[in-house]
Amino acid sequence: MSTYKKEVGTAVQNNAGDYTGAVEGQLWYNSTAGSFQFRSISTAGAWATGGTLNNAKYITAGAGTKAAALNFGGGPGQIANTELYDGTSWTEVNDLNTAKSLTAGSGSSTSAMNYGGNAGVANTEVWNATCWTEVNDLNTGKAYHTGIGSDSTSAVATGGNPDVINTELWNGTCWSEVNDLNTGRSLLGSAGIDTAAIVFGGNAGVTNTESWNATCWTEVNDLNTGRRGLGGAGTYTSALGFGGYSTVYEGKTESWNGTSWTEVADLSTARFGLCGAGNESNNSSGFAISGETSGGPTPATEEWTGAGAPVTETITTS
Repeated sequence: MSTYKKEVGTAVQNNAGDYTGAVEGQLWYNSTAGSFQFRSISTAGAWATGGTLNNAKYITAGAGTKAAALNFGGGPGQIANTELYDGTSWTEVNDLNTAKSLTAGSGSSTSAMNYGGNAGVANTEVWNATCWTEVNDLNTGKAYHTGIGSDSTSAVATGGNPDVINTELWNGTCWSEVNDLNTGRSLLGSAGIDTAAIVFGGNAGVTNTESWNATCWTEVNDLNTGRRGLGGAGTYTSALGFGGYSTVYEGKTESWNGTSWTEVADLSTARFGLCGAGNESNNSSGFAISGETSGGPTPATEEWTGAGAPVTETITTS
C-alpha cells in the first residue's frame, strides 16, 4: 500500500500553527488547530483580516506594504496620530508635527512623506523611521488629494478639492509644478511610484483613469464602478482600486492589468475615505486601512493576496 512518506519521501510534519516553510502541495498537521493543512496556489484574489488600528479614523494617509506600513493623520477632526504596522499589529509611534485630515502620503514604513490636508494646507513632513520633520511646503495647498512615491526623496502630489488638476513633483528638497491632470478631481485613488503611476476615480462617481510617465498624464481605460474616496495599491501596470462611495459605501475591488479594470473579490468591510498602501504588484501589495462605514469610522485593516500567491488550505471531512 502506498503511503504519504513513500510517495513524498518524508512523513507528515507536525507543526503548531501555519507552517510558513511549506512548499506547494506539502501536507502537514496543525496541532494548534487540530487539522491537516497543505500549501496550494491561489486561483483568485481575496481579502483577509489584518491587525486592527488603535484608533478608528478616516481620510488618513499611509505608506509601505502589508508587511511593514505606516498610517498617519485623518479625522474625525484633525489627527496627528501615527501608527506603525509590523505585518501583524499596529503600534503608536511619534505624531505628525501638524495634526491634519484630508491629507495624503507616500513612501515606506521607514522613509515616508505627508503633505497637504485640511482646508488647503501646504505643510510637508518627512518620516525617518523614528520621527517627523517639517520640510519645504507644497507650492499649492491641497486637500482631498492623492500622493504617490516610494520613499521620502521623491513623490507626486496631485488632484484635490475643488476639481484640482495641479500636479507637483518632490525631488527630496522642494516641490515643483509639472504637467496637470487631464481631469481635475478630489478623493481619487492612486498606485505606483513617482515615475510610473496611475490615478483613478474621484468626485461624484468619476470612472476616469490616467497614467503618469514622469512627464505627463494620459487618459486610459475607465474603472467599471465610479466612486470617490477609494483606496489604491500596486504598480501602474498591476494595481488595485478598492472601497469608496458611489451612492452607497462600496466594498468593490477592481484589478488593473496595465490595460483595463476587472472586478475581483470585495472588501469584507465596505467603506469610504480609506487608506491604501503598497507599490508592489497587486498579487501581494493590497492593504486597506481605516475608513468611514455606514456605522462611522473603523479601525479595520484588510490584506490582499492575489491569484498565483501561496495559500494555506485546510482539509475538512463531512
